[in-house]
Amino acid sequence: MKRRVVVTGIGVVSPIGLNVSDFWTNLINGKSGVDNITYFDTTNFDTKFAAELKGFDPLNYMDRKLSQRVDPFTQYALAATEEAMKDSGIVPEKTDLERAGVVYGSGIGGMWTYHNQQTNLYKRDGNPDRVSPFFIPMLIADIAAGRISMKYGFKGPNYATISACTTSAHSIADSVMLIERGDADIMITGGSEAVICPMGVAGFNAMKALSTRNDAPQKASRPFEKNRDGFVMGEGGATLVLEEFEFAKARGAKIYAEITGFGLTADAFHITEPAPEGEGVGRAIKLAIKNSGLTINDIDVINAHGTSTYYNDKNESLAIKNIFGEKAYQIPVHSIKSMIGHLLGAAGAIEAIAAILTIKDGIIPPTINYEEKDPECDLNYVVNTAMKKDVRTVLSENSGFGGHNTAIVFKKFEE
Repeated sequence: MKRRVVVTGIGVVSPIGLNVSDFWTNLINGKSGVDNITYFDTTNFDTKFAAELKGFDPLNYMDRKLSQRVDPFTQYALAATEEAMKDSGIVPEKTDLERAGVVYGSGIGGMWTYHNQQTNLYKRDGNPDRVSPFFIPMLIADIAAGRISMKYGFKGPNYATISACTTSAHSIADSVMLIERGDADIMITGGSEAVICPMGVAGFNAMKALSTRNDAPQKASRPFEKNRDGFVMGEGGATLVLEEFEFAKARGAKIYAEITGFGLTADAFHITEPAPEGEGVGRAIKLAIKNSGLTINDIDVINAHGTSTYYNDKNESLAIKNIFGEKAYQIPVHSIKSMIGHLLGAAGAIEAIAAILTIKDGIIPPTINYEEKDPECDLNYVVNTAMKKDVRTVLSENSGFGGHNTAIVFKKFEE
């Protein structure tokens, strides 16, 4: 028997809310967090909009000295984790710190730090003395995991995952495995990202990956819709507290949901384009259902990757049809990226939280901006308005550059 893994705490900082309550309310009301970029001058950029983290003040979560010594992606990680820890009710002083760990990822890491320090270097005649001694510790993608463990004193497994847009889903899967095999009783997991900066936007524009719908930015992210023209960059952080069931029960923790299984695969096909017919993500879905001890008939909702790019949405839809057959047309499918943009390394974790809240409240957030049906994407998408439904299981799946695929099954907790 595998040790059971349950979710006991959640925390979010997102483009549509700096806490779980605001995030969820705006999500089910179909509010877009996309607008014109305010962080830098976009005059020469093909894309001039993104889903920024509006109103975020790091001083609400940390002192000024620390805020100046961590990149925004780490600020977001610490902020989301603070909410998740409070939500879980875990008291570090009453916890076996060697049995508590952190796996927390970022797809890119401190890109703002790199931008700022490179600017300092070249504006000062290339003088290396102008580079901060905190440059490397602020830049590296593992530092969020390290900072979280230092803040709470957790001395168990501690590392970061980096796998593009599957980063935080891999963080969750790794954390589940660590608890299942008995290496930890508590794991803090999730992801954060902060790359709405000149190099980030320029890089994705160069790949032709971003929407350029500058005349209507709030309508730019439109997963599975015929006129989609690319994804919208987002940013933020999402944290889950996972615990072994008996441990959580013994301390009287509230339980949101159980993680019953996951599937991890590779396309082995192309650096950015998904495998034909979503073959890789399809196998991940199949594995997640099998490892959960379920069948395709047990899946109530699919929280899709749904990036609003042509190839992802087409191939993801094909993957779902290939795995579920005729049932594919009955299962509600939705993508919250239509409202918050693509949080890259944080996408899997924030979508996991949406999946958990879907189970808790029986509400499926909509895929907004859906206007014209794409014949290649013909599933039962939840469009424009939230759907009320009694939900027992949600399958949340992600794919990433490099051919990475993940699928995780969240299930209503039953003792």
